[in-house]
Amino acid sequence: MTQQLHAPTKVRLIAIGDEILSGRRQDKHFSKLIELLGQRGMQLSGAEFVSDAREDIVAVLRRSFATDDAVFCCGGIGATPDDQTRQAAAEALGVELELHPEAARLIAERCADNARKGQGSADMSLPENKQRLQMGVFPKGAEIVPNPYNKIPGFFIRNHTFMPGFPVMAWPMMEWTLDARYRHLHHEVVRVEHSFLVFNMPESRITPALESLEQRWPGVKAFSLPSMGDGGVPHIDLGVKGEPDAAMQALTYLREEVVRLGGQLTPPAQ
Repeated sequence: MTQQLHAPTKVRLIAIGDEILSGRRQDKHFSKLIELLGQRGMQLSGAEFVSDAREDIVAVLRRSFATDDAVFCCGGIGATPDDQTRQAAAEALGVELELHPEAARLIAERCADNARKGQGSADMSLPENKQRLQMGVFPKGAEIVPNPYNKIPGFFIRNHTFMPGFPVMAWPMMEWTLDARYRHLHHEVVRVEHSFLVFNMPESRITPALESLEQRWPGVKAFSLPSMGDGGVPHIDLGVKGEPDAAMQALTYLREEVVRLGGQLTPPAQ
């Protein structure tokens, strides 16, 4: 089997929230971000789950801001006491928090939209609307990330995109960011992945060939994924990743080594 790989630029996910770590909610951002990146010839390099504790978020973000990675952070940007991501980002960067004027305008628009539906008031001097404005208080220097679902924006700073934890909001914001900020990374490098199944061979027997392959074709990575398989038929998913020509040469070598060492490329007869 053959599939297109993604660009090597590092993209990471940080999911924030006690509810994920406790199991009250299941994370859905991980698989969705992989899907969105794959559509654009990119790939996810790492993911991390963090509690709502501000000190934990600060520690993770300080380390993350020190990299050049493109990072998507989901969760904790609301205005209730358990939402600490905005504050933690400012602390990690050593900057003040401030109400972003465009965010304030969009939040006021949202309040007005609700008022027209008979839900609340457009009067931004009311306590509940003042509280809603806290969702537009971002680290100084941040830019807004549009939220087509309800207009209340996320924010972008130092190559990090901060979004709500709700998929209905976060996923369109991910797409917008990938297309508006990172279009130049789409299909940045042409790389391929090839793999095939091997039967009747222990992984230990093919390991020396995998090591030799990476020495002969620098930049090509070999992988081996053992499995019990459907119906209990053990096999190994062997493959290579890399630049197309080198990867194809390495694949040919690997197939030949499997046959030479007594492996089978088809399932054994039942």
